[in-house]
Amino acid sequence: MPEFSWPDRSLKPASDAMEQSWPATVSALPLGSHVSGRVVGRQPFGVFFLFDGVPNAVGLAEITAMPHSMR
Repeated sequence: MPEFSWPDRSLKPASDAMEQSWPATVSALPLGSHVSGRVVGRQPFGVFFLFDGVPNAVGLAEITAMPHSMR
C-alpha cells in the first residue's frame, strides 16, 4: 500500500448495504469496544479499515488516537 493511499474502493460496501446494516453494526460495536480489522487506506490524518466480524462496516482511526508504537 502506498504511503498515503485512498481506501480501496473495491472493498467498500455499497452505501445502501451500510445503511441497512447500521443497527447491527452499532450493537456489535458498543462504545469502548476493542476491535480488529484490516487497513484499506492511509492518509496523514488516519487510517480507513474494515472491521473483522462486522460486515459492511468501514472505520476511520485518527492518527492522534493511535498509540505511538503503532504503524
